[in-house]
Parts: sequence; C-alpha cells; structure tokens
Amino acid sequence: MSTHDSILRQHAEEQYANELEALAAVDTRQRPPRWKLSPWAVATYLLGGTLDNGVVISPKYIGNARVIEIAVATLATDRALLLLGVPGTAKSWVAEHLSAAISGDSTLIVQGTAGTSEETVRYGWNYAHLLSKGPSLDAVVPSPIMRAMRDGKIGRVEELTRIPTEVQDSLITILSEKSLPISELNEEVQAQKGFNIIATANDRDRGVNELSSALKRRFNTVVLPLPRTADEEVNIVATRVASLGRALELPGEIPALEEIRRVVTIFRELRDGVTADGKTKLKNSSGSLSAAEAISVIANGMSLAAHFGDGTLRGADIAASMVGAIVKDPVQDKIVMLEYLETVVKEREGWKDLYRACRDVMH
Repeated sequence: MSTHDSILRQHAEEQYANELEALAAVDTRQRPPRWKLSPWAVATYLLGGTLDNGVVISPKYIGNARVIEIAVATLATDRALLLLGVPGTAKSWVAEHLSAAISGDSTLIVQGTAGTSEETVRYGWNYAHLLSKGPSLDAVVPSPIMRAMRDGKIGRVEELTRIPTEVQDSLITILSEKSLPISELNEEVQAQKGFNIIATANDRDRGVNELSSALKRRFNTVVLPLPRTADEEVNIVATRVASLGRALELPGEIPALEEIRRVVTIFRELRDGVTADGKTKLKNSSGSLSAAEAISVIANGMSLAAHFGDGTLRGADIAASMVGAIVKDPVQDKIVMLEYLETVVKEREGWKDLYRACRDVMH
C-alpha cells in the first residue's frame, strides 16, 4: 500500500484530483487572478454534472444551486465569504471544496475555538531564532491566513463565532486593507491577488461570540439551509455514506435506501416537532439531528453490521448510535425519545425491529 493510499482522510484536492484536472482541461472561461478554475467550473465541481468530454463530476453539495453560485461569485470579488447555518449543514465541507477548486489547496485553515489566540490568526514568533539572531522576518512564524495572503490563495476560518471577539477583530485590517502589519518590525505582508477568506459559523452553538458590526460588514453572508425535503436529505446521506464506506474500507453491503430513509425520517420528525404526515405533534430533541449526524449513525451501523453481523445493515445496528445522537440531555431527551418510540415508531408498519432495538438500548 502506498503512503497516499494509507491516509485516513485525503484533502479534497487530492481525493478529487481527477475531477479537478478534467474540469481544468475543458474550462475555457475567464479565471480570476491565480484561480485554478473559472467561477463556472468551480460551481460545476461543487454541484456536479457531465462535461463535454463525458467525464462525470460528482456533486459535493446537494441543494439550491444558487447558494453555491452566490458563494463563488463573492469569492471572485474583494469581499470575504461567511457560510452561516445550523450544525450539520455542510459549511466546512463546502468551504473545503471551494478552497480546493479555487486555490488547489484547502489546508490553509484556522480552527476556531474558545482558546484561539491572535497569533493563530496573524503570526507568531520562532523564539529560538529571535533570541539568537534578533527580530527579523525570518523569525516570524506565519499563520495559515498570512500564508494565504502571501500566496494569493483562499484562507479558511472554521467556527468564527467560537473565537473570542477581540481575536475575531484582528481580521478587520486583513479584510479591509488587504494587508497584515508586523508592527514589531515596521513591516507588512500585502495580500496577493487571489487571496480571500472563507469563514464558517453557526448560531446554535453554546459559547457563541457575536461578530462585531465592523467585522460583519466585511463579509458577504450566505446561509446554508437544512435539506428542504426528505428525498434530498436521503440523497445527501446515501452519497456521503457510500464515499465514507469506500474511504474507511468497510466490508459488507452499502446500506439499503430504506434503512437510510428511516434514520432521516426520525431525525427530521424530531427536528421539526411533528410527524411527516403532520398528524402527531412531538417534543423536540436538544441535539442538532442534521444530515451530518445521520451519516455518522449509518456509518457506525455499517461497521457494526460488517464486523459483528452478516454485513447487512438492520435496525439493531443503527439503534445504539441513533439513540446516542438523539439523547444528548439524559433527562429531557430520554423523555422525548421514549415518547416518540411509543407513539410513532411502535405504530409504524415494518418498524417493529427498530422499536425493539431502541427499547433495548434505552433500558
């Protein structure tokens, strides 16, 4: 096995290198400075399609095409892009693939946390070099954002609202002046053409730090919605699960769409607070219950079925991880889940196996 094949998770530009090369080969449209592809080709890479040469581009984002077009158009201007949405709406996934298609490099990323410092966003110092040779540009340790500015690439900031407000605001000069001052050296790094920033944020996270109005003004905000229909969500989960199964080399069968549909239906109903037919009102779970959680539940079930079953995904294989995804609060969510099992799952035709499996997990 080659080193390349042994990597657990390849970067988007590596995993989909063939698609990116095929798009570049047929892409005759105008490209913004330093972009690897034209805006049309970037959108095609995200949304999928069949090229004139017969190459099929797999969809990376399943949903409203206009959302992706607006995002790509924003990055072709001097405005930064903020992808906003509830957890599990593929914000990071879209940001990674946009960076891969535009810059050929999705690795220039700052992961936002409550402990993210200003040095992580701007630059740090190599203190051994600083002590031995004194302050100079050689002693500067560039952040991913500084490297993106120097190279004219896309820099990514994940979970922007998790970062303390005073650290968030260190982006203002970068976004407005397109430069990063190094005041200790009386120097600056000026952004090269092609540089921009994609940030992601969700507004349901505990510990959210509101963006200042000055910073908000420097972003064009694009909201990534939850899937509109159950069919769309099933399609998203099935596509990602198949890809994940190949990457993890899980043995066994690809799960049947009906098994995926059961998980998606349960998550949608508990998310919406009403059954799909609109007849029964339900209590909401405190979990996000998005497509991302459904993908995780199915993947975990595939592993159980493959290694401890006959390779066919069944209700018993998905029950434990599904209950774990729903019951985040051991008191309130347990009540929600038990009530849902008794009033909905138990009564549904063909769902008795799932009902019994979930009851076994709950007790």
